[in-house]
Amino acid sequence: MYAGIDIGSRTIGFVVLSEGRVALSRLIDTGFEPLGAAKNMLTEKYRRVVATGYGRHAAKSHFADAVITEIKAHALGAAHIFPGVRTVLDIGGQDTKVILLDERGVVADFQMNDRCSAGTGKFLEVMAAALGYGGMDEFGEAALQGSGGIKISNMCTVFAESEAVSLMHRGAAREDIALALHSAVVERTAGMLQRIGLTPPLVFSGGVANNRCIVTLLAEKLGTKVLVPPEPQLVGALGAALAAAKEQH
Repeated sequence: MYAGIDIGSRTIGFVVLSEGRVALSRLIDTGFEPLGAAKNMLTEKYRRVVATGYGRHAAKSHFADAVITEIKAHALGAAHIFPGVRTVLDIGGQDTKVILLDERGVVADFQMNDRCSAGTGKFLEVMAAALGYGGMDEFGEAALQGSGGIKISNMCTVFAESEAVSLMHRGAAREDIALALHSAVVERTAGMLQRIGLTPPLVFSGGVANNRCIVTLLAEKLGTKVLVPPEPQLVGALGAALAAAKEQH
C-alpha cells in the first residue's frame, strides 16, 4: 500500500492506494499540532509515504519518504479523477493556485496567490462570521439567494470585512452582501485563470470547491463547466499517493 498525505493550513488529507485503487481516505482539521496529527493517521506500515502541502518538509524530517509540491500533487490527483483535464484551480484555506496542464497531463504553467488571504477559504470564513452566518455552507447558500447591485471594492480581508459590516449597517440585505463577496472572489479567481490561459476541462479542487455559490458563479463567469471532485479537499493527498506508487515502479 502507498500513502499520500497533504498537510494544509486548515485540513490534513490522507489517501491510501492499494493495487491502484483508493483503499482509505481521511480528512481532519490541521489543529495546533499538525505534525503529530498527521503522524497519527499512519496506522499501518506503507511501502512508501509521500507528503505535500505546507507541512511536507516537516513530514519528510519525521516520517515521510519523499515530498512533492502542491502544484504537482493537485495536477496528478485531478488528472487521475478527470482524465484529460487541462486546467486545475485549487482554492484552499490560505492560497489560490491555478495550474495549466499540457495534452499529456504534465504541468505546463502555474500561478499562485500565497502572499495574502484575499479570495481564499480564510477570506470567506471571516466574511461569513462578520455577517453572522453559522458556517461556510450556510454562507454559500445564502449568497445564492442574493440579488445583484452591490459591489465589494476591496479584496483585503480587513477592509472587505469593514465594507461588508458597513453595508449591513446601512440596511443592505445580508444575502445581497454575501453574493457581492462571493462575486468578488470569483472575479479575482477568473482573472488568475484568464491570465494563465484557461483551457477546458477545468477541475476545481480544495475546500472552497464545496461552496456551491462559488462554483455556480465561476461557471457563469468563465462560460465553461466547472468539474468538482467528489472530495475536493483530498485531491492533493491523492496526488501524493499516486506519486508514491509511481516512484516505486
